[in-house]
Amino acid sequence: MSHDEQPIPGMLYTPEQRILRDQTIWTPIQGFLAIFQFFVFLISLFLVLRCLYTGEGAQWAEWSIILKTLALYTIMVTGSIWEKVVFGKYLFAKAFFWEDVISMVVISLHTVYIISLFYSFMTLEQQMFLILSAYLTYVINAVQFLLKLRAARLQEESMKTKRDQLFVKETQGVMA
Repeated sequence: MSHDEQPIPGMLYTPEQRILRDQTIWTPIQGFLAIFQFFVFLISLFLVLRCLYTGEGAQWAEWSIILKTLALYTIMVTGSIWEKVVFGKYLFAKAFFWEDVISMVVISLHTVYIISLFYSFMTLEQQMFLILSAYLTYVINAVQFLLKLRAARLQEESMKTKRDQLFVKETQGVMA
């Protein structure tokens, strides 16, 4: 079975891809980075909203956004490696195409923010609203990935149930 083989309709992974996903070190790394990035996001969101509401803490908000952006870049690089291991493509594998598209939007918005720190083409308020749009897009992207994680779990449960049913039928056939 090759990376290019497509799973059965309604299935996220082929059996080989599932094995690759479960065996690669990049799967737990992605899990850790996703949780880390989410906590950085929550703290940064608070600091950005505080900055917009009170006008205070701009430096804290800026540093939190930089940390969030670094976490995002890290998860994107390692996620691309994970996708290559599991699906044979660094990005835009069929199973994660739309997640990757939205991830590119999230990265683009964060990158524009970072560039705005070096080239003064935005006010502080514009930067904060830019990053809020990036964060909203990030939340949409996170929901996409959570839905894929749920689909993968449901697929595994379905496969286990089918294996169990097959085993029972085979066992009954042997006993008859």
